Amino acid sequence: MSSENRKILIADDEARMRALVRDYLRMKGFQVLEAENGRETLEIFQREPDIALILLDVMMPEMDGFETLKELRHISDVPVLMLTARAEEQDELQGFSLGADEYIAKPFSPKVLLARIDAILKRTSAGAGDEQLEAAGICLDERAHEVTVDGKKVELSFKEFELLRYFLENQGIALSREKILNHVWNYDYFGDARTIDTHVKKLRAKMGEKGALIRTIWGMGYKFEPEEA
Repeated sequence: MSSENRKILIADDEARMRALVRDYLRMKGFQVLEAENGRETLEIFQREPDIALILLDVMMPEMDGFETLKELRHISDVPVLMLTARAEEQDELQGFSLGADEYIAKPFSPKVLLARIDAILKRTSAGAGDEQLEAAGICLDERAHEVTVDGKKVELSFKEFELLRYFLENQGIALSREKILNHVWNYDYFGDARTIDTHVKKLRAKMGEKGALIRTIWGMGYKFEPEEA
């Protein structure tokens, strides 16, 4: 997809890392902003609300990536790709539980980073149609990128929105974790399948009583059942 005029914010306390990513993304046509800690990230985002995506380092002074992400999710569902030097499962699960859309461990190939950025932005743009999906009082508006449950707006992260859309598009169908990863994450994801469980748990909680419509299929995955048993 075209990167022209797409604005990306890099938040990392390592100047060398910021320069590496900045130069590569600018070469690919992106506009790039930089922050060296969490507080600066929030300040820049509030000044520049048209930022398309944030690359957020986990380990930063003043305010780390997790705390920054938590604050971001209070004001926006902007896609966030987290960067970490510690490829630990618990870190990934914590980031996803706070609303991260993607994770990449350092050191990484600039080409791999670009592929993940493109996948996220492609999915963001794909929701620009005028389709609405509805079931059991749940309404997903792709054009407005909004979800309501029984008429009440529900704030979802980018990945939670995509996950709910996939469930609504496949009502009554048992979906394996592998299938969900392939469709919602939009590329070959080699992380732990519990990434999905974390997202489903958050999605269920935000949907209130309607969250129970996302049923666990033990040993396989999940099924969205809008009809009462």
